Amino acid sequence: MAHNSQMNFPGWQSLTPQRLLRASVAVAAATIALKTTAWYITDSVGLLSDAMESFVNLASALFGLAMVTIAQRPADEDHPYGHHKAEYFSSGFEGALIVGAGVAIIWASVHRMMNPQPLQQLGWGLLLSVGSSALNGVLAWVMFRSARVHRSIALEADARHLVTDVWTSAGVVVGIGGVIWTGWLWLDAVVAIGVALNILWEGSQLVWRSSQGLMDEAVEPDVLEAIHRTLEGFARPAIRFDHLITRRSGQRRFADLHMHMPERWTLGRAAALRNSVEQALMGAVPGLRVSIQILPSNVEAHFDDGDGLT
Repeated sequence: MAHNSQMNFPGWQSLTPQRLLRASVAVAAATIALKTTAWYITDSVGLLSDAMESFVNLASALFGLAMVTIAQRPADEDHPYGHHKAEYFSSGFEGALIVGAGVAIIWASVHRMMNPQPLQQLGWGLLLSVGSSALNGVLAWVMFRSARVHRSIALEADARHLVTDVWTSAGVVVGIGGVIWTGWLWLDAVVAIGVALNILWEGSQLVWRSSQGLMDEAVEPDVLEAIHRTLEGFARPAIRFDHLITRRSGQRRFADLHMHMPERWTLGRAAALRNSVEQALMGAVPGLRVSIQILPSNVEAHFDDGDGLT
């Protein structure tokens, strides 16, 4: 599996979600200063949309840092399965903020389209915008890779948000370049609206993914394949597995299944095999928690609640 190979590099392990989200807070503060200055000296609605996106970045990074900190808390009496789902709140919140920023950008752009204004000092404005977006691009690249190592949807959400910021800046540069080339002042607003539509799409996808995680979505296809491959290594004519059900909860994966074996086996022998299977599964899938019910070969379990099987 791809994430197993990355887990071998201690450098990526040291880039914890908390550290990267703190870096995201610092970068967001820096980009707010740069892009707000760029908008102030140019009066470009495109650069204004860029600056507004950076304010959303800051709020998202702060909220994500809080949720990741909560997600790292150990299980307790009130939360026996841990607090890992807190990361989904971070992702959903970030998606909602992205959608809000997109709507605000469209509103400001339509207003400017109705009342075009000349742009000023474009060279400095573009330079500040591009420089701040370069910071976001580098941080997003690092966060995407660390998100796969730590299986953190909060990190992935923040990285995707930073990528939307980079696209926003790219769109702004294109729009202002078009204004310089053609003299059409309204082109600045049109490009800003196009960028906002892309932001709305990205935000809606984050909200959707978060909702699926909160509803106990099944594990990813590659993880499910690893589980089946591991079980096949233990399967024998007298030993079989069925009723496999999986779910995701933040960094954790959970699997419940039945293991059938000869009824003449002693309880000690059955428990020893179950322990070997559990250890093999948790070794094949980092972060997996397994629950295996032992049943004789001639006994079948029946479910009446209508739940599907993975």
